[in-house]
Amino acid sequence: MTAEELSKVIIKGMEEKKASDIVLMDLRHIKNTVTDFFVICSGNSDSQLDAIADSIEEEVIKTGEGNPWKSEGKSGRQWILVDYVNVVAHIFLKDRRAFYGLEDLWGDAKVTRIG
Repeated sequence: MTAEELSKVIIKGMEEKKASDIVLMDLRHIKNTVTDFFVICSGNSDSQLDAIADSIEEEVIKTGEGNPWKSEGKSGRQWILVDYVNVVAHIFLKDRRAFYGLEDLWGDAKVTRIG
């Protein structure tokens, strides 16, 4: 599966659990990036963040891709990162997303707003 296709599966997982402000950031043309795509979304509660992360993993497993390389933040429940190497999903509580400002840090990326 290509990174673009995986991004779409991750977005579907986010949408299944009503994530808000979904953004796809294409980092492929930026030097020294650690991945091809960031998919970023927001949730309203720690339980919604957990549900979104679980939904992403379930949707990806359905495609036969397997588990993420790494997953972090489920215990803190303010920012959950689900890393599939070529695509990294970031699931934030709304105020934490504004605080960390990933969209601003990677300002040269091509940004597509999903919802």
